[in-house]
Amino acid sequence: MNAETAHVSSTLSTAQLATPESRASATPMMEQFIEIKAANPDSLLFYRMGDFYELFFEDAIDASRALGITLTKRGQHLGQDIPMCGVPVHAADDYLQKLIGLGFRVAVCEQTEDPAEAKKRGSKSVVRRDVTRLVTPGTLTEEKLLDPAQSNFLMALARVRGSGEAQYGLAWIDISTGAFHVAESRLARLLADIARVEPRELILAENVFHDPEIRPLVDQLGRVATPQPGVLFDSATAEGRIARFFEVGSLDGFGDFSRAELAAAAAVIAYVEKTQISERPPLGRPERERDGARLFIDPATRSNLELVRTLSGSRQGSLIKAIDRTVTAGGGRRLAEWLMAPLTDPAAINARLDGVSSLIANGALCDGLRQSLRGVPDMPRALSRLALNRGGPRDLGAILAGVKAAGEIAALLDGADLPAHLTVASASLNALPEEISDRLSATLDDELPLLKRDGGFVRSGASAELDELRALRDQSRRVIAGLQLSYAEETGVRSLKIKHNNVLGYFIEVTAQNAGPLTQGDEAKAKYIHRQTMANAMRFTTTELSDLETRIANAAGEALAIELAAFDELVLLTVSHADAIKAAADALAVIDVTASLACLAEEQGYARPKVDESLAFEITAGRHPVVEQALRRQAEQPFVANDCDLSPPTDADKSGAIWLLTGPNMGGKSTFLRQNALIAVMAQMGSFVPAGSAHIGVVDRLFSRVGASDDLVRGRSTFMVEMVETAAILNQASERSLVILDEIGRGTATFDGLSIAWAAVEHLHAENRCRALFATHFHELTALSEKLPRLSNATMKVKEWQGDVVFLHEVGPGAADRSYGIQVARLAGLPDAVVARAREVLDLLESTERENPATRLIDDLPLFAVPVQAPKPKAEKGPSPSDAFLEQLNPDDMTPRDALEALYELKRVSSESRKA
Repeated sequence: MNAETAHVSSTLSTAQLATPESRASATPMMEQFIEIKAANPDSLLFYRMGDFYELFFEDAIDASRALGITLTKRGQHLGQDIPMCGVPVHAADDYLQKLIGLGFRVAVCEQTEDPAEAKKRGSKSVVRRDVTRLVTPGTLTEEKLLDPAQSNFLMALARVRGSGEAQYGLAWIDISTGAFHVAESRLARLLADIARVEPRELILAENVFHDPEIRPLVDQLGRVATPQPGVLFDSATAEGRIARFFEVGSLDGFGDFSRAELAAAAAVIAYVEKTQISERPPLGRPERERDGARLFIDPATRSNLELVRTLSGSRQGSLIKAIDRTVTAGGGRRLAEWLMAPLTDPAAINARLDGVSSLIANGALCDGLRQSLRGVPDMPRALSRLALNRGGPRDLGAILAGVKAAGEIAALLDGADLPAHLTVASASLNALPEEISDRLSATLDDELPLLKRDGGFVRSGASAELDELRALRDQSRRVIAGLQLSYAEETGVRSLKIKHNNVLGYFIEVTAQNAGPLTQGDEAKAKYIHRQTMANAMRFTTTELSDLETRIANAAGEALAIELAAFDELVLLTVSHADAIKAAADALAVIDVTASLACLAEEQGYARPKVDESLAFEITAGRHPVVEQALRRQAEQPFVANDCDLSPPTDADKSGAIWLLTGPNMGGKSTFLRQNALIAVMAQMGSFVPAGSAHIGVVDRLFSRVGASDDLVRGRSTFMVEMVETAAILNQASERSLVILDEIGRGTATFDGLSIAWAAVEHLHAENRCRALFATHFHELTALSEKLPRLSNATMKVKEWQGDVVFLHEVGPGAADRSYGIQVARLAGLPDAVVARAREVLDLLESTERENPATRLIDDLPLFAVPVQAPKPKAEKGPSPSDAFLEQLNPDDMTPRDALEALYELKRVSSESRKA
C-alpha cells in the first residue's frame, strides 16, 4: 500500500464528520464546512475559497479520482490529515460536466458576504457561506454542460393508490427551456413512457423506489433513477404547491389533471425549488398529454429501430442522423421530440404534412426561412439562464439576435399562403413586443463579453454618465492635460504641471519663482490650495482637481456599477416577457423542423404519405432511409426499393395482413422489416417518407423484435430476452398495431423453435389480428398460407451463378426453399474444410425425412469420429498455351490491326489446346 492509498483509506466518513465531537474539535472554517456538508450528504460539496472551489475529506478523494486532479491535504482533524483538492472557479463548468456525466451530484457553496465584512466581526471570523445551488443531471442550464440538439429532461414518477389499480403519473420538465409536460401511465407501460422521454434524471418517492413491483424498472434505469423524500409526492398538497409556483389562485385554467399527474407535477416543482434554492426558472404551464395521442413504441423496439442512436450508442447511423436537416438548436430538439413521439391523430399528422408540402411548393420561401433561421441562437436556454441569475451579456445578445431573426421570418411569412400549422407559428412571431428589440438594441454593444463583471457590454451613447466615466477611466491623461493647459493659461505660468504621486495624489506644481500668480490675491488663494513647499518648487491643489481625482479613481467602479444596473434592467425586461419569447422560440423550432423536412424530402426524393383512420399499410418502392444514404455516400450500387402491402385483403375484412418472409441471410430481410417500421414512424411524425407512395392507416402501437441480445444482469439468456419481448407483443398488439418479428424461435432447439414460431404466427392472425411482417428461416411455416387466409408468403430473391449466390435484395411473392447459409459462411471466411463438411451434413439432413437426423449424425460428427478431410491439393500445372500467349502481349504497344490479329491467333491457340 503506497502512502497516498494509506492516507485515503484512513479518512473520516461523512457520518463520522457529523458527530458533535467532530464539530467541537474542528477549526472555525472546517466547522462551517462540516455543517454545510451534513446538510448535503449525497452531494460533493464545492466549497468556495477565493478563486477556487475546494473539496475536503471523502469528497476530495472521490473528486480527485473522477477528475484526475492532485489530492493534497490541509491540516488535521481528529488526529488525521484532511484530504483536499480544488478546481478553479473560472473552469468549474468543465469539471462539473465530467462529474455529472459520472453520476455525481454537486452542491455549490458560495461566499455570501464580503471578506471585509467578516473581518469586522473579528480577525478569525469565517466568511459566511451557503449552498446556492444543487447541480444534478436533470437541472443543468450551463451551455457547456448541455447538448444543443438534445433536451435535458428531469422527470418525476408519482404513484397514487386508490380502491382499485394504482395510478401512475409522470411529469417532466426541461429547466433549460421551460418545457413542462404531464401524462398518466400504467405499470405495464411505465418503462416505455419513460424511454420515450429519455430523462437525464428520474425522481420517485423512496417507498416507490424500493417497492419490489417497481424495482426491476429502477434497475434498468440505473443511475438515472434517484429516491427522494415521500413528502415531495404528497397528492393532498400538490395542487397548492403548483398554484403557488405559478402564482395563480387555482389550476382551473390549466386543464384537468388526475391526482397522480398533480402529484408528479408538484414533485418535479418541489425538486426544482430544492435544487435551485432561491432562484425560479421560467417554466411554462404544464401541458397534459392525452392517453393514446402518441404512437406507443416499447423500449426494445426503440432500441432495435435505432431511432436516435444505434445499438452501440452512437448517433451516427441512427434515423435522426439521417433525417436531421435542422439549422437551429431548438429545431434539432423539436425534431427529436417528433421522432420519439409520433402522433396518432390523422388530422394533426396531416397538418404537419401540409406544412412540409407548402414549403416544398414554395422553394424560394423555404430557402429564405432556412437562411434566416441560421442566425437564430438558443433563446429558451439563454432565457432560462437569465431568469436563474446565471446569465451573462451574451445571453441578452442571444435574445436580441433571436428576436430580430423572428421579425425577419415573420416578414417572410406575412402574405404567404400558409397552412394552419405555419399560420399559428407566424402569429406567435408577430406577437413579440417591439420593446424587447428596441431596448436591447439601444443598450447592448455589438461585441459582448462572456461575464457581466467584465463590463464593456453597454454601447457608447446609451448613457451620457457612463460615457463620461469611461472617458475618465480610459482617457484620464488627456483630461488631466486639458486641465493643466487651462490652469496654465489662467495663471500665465506656462511651466505649470499637474503631477501625481502615491502620497498627495494629483497636485499642481510650479517653481518657487513662478508661484506668485497662485498665492497673490484672495481669489487665487481661495482657488489654489497650498499643499507642499519644496526647495525649488511649490505644490497646490484645487477643489476641481480633487473632485477629478476622486472621479478618476472611482470611474472604473462606477462605470461597472452603471453597466450592472443596466444589465439587471434588461434581464427584468426580458424575463417579464418570458412567455412571449418562449412562444416565439417554439414557433421558430416548428418552422425549422418543417423547413428541414421539406429540404430532406426534396434532397432524397421522398413522397408525401396518405395517413388516415383506415387499416391500410401499402408501401410502393419503399427504401430504408439510413441504408440508402450510406450506400449513396459510399458510391456503391443504388438501394433496391421494395413494395409492402399489409392492408386488409378485402374491404369487409377489419384485420391486417401478415407477410411471412423467407430468404437467405444477407438477403436483406432485416433491412426490409426495419424500413417499413421506419416509414410508419416517419409518416406519423409528420415527415415525407422514402417511398414511391405510401398509404398508412394510423398505427397505435409499433412492436419490433429484431436481432439477438442477452440481459446478464437480470439473469436472462438471449433466448429468454427474445421470449419476453415476443410475449409483450403477443399480449399487447391490437388490430391497429404494426408488428415486426425476425427469427422468432431460433435461439432454442429446432423443433421447439419451430413450434413457438408456428404458434406465434397463428396467434397474430387469430387474436391480435394486426398488420405484421414475420421473417423466418423455418421454411415449414410457409405451409400456413394455405390455412390462414390473411397470411401471404414472400421471399428475398437470389440467383446462383457458378456455385456462388447473388443477393438481389428484391422481395417477391413465394417461399424460399433454402437459406444459403453455407454460401454466406464461405463468404464470411470459414475454413474450406468446415464449409465442405457443412455441405456433407446438409446433404444428409436434407435426405432424412422421418427419422431424427441427430441419431444418424451423432456418431459421424467430426469432433468424435471422422477427422476433417483437408481439401486435396490440386496438381500443379504449367501455364496453358493461351495463358502463355496472353502473357507476351503488351496492349499499350499494339495498334488496332495488331489487336485484331492477336485475337485471331488467340482463338487458334485455344482451339488447338482443347484438341490436345
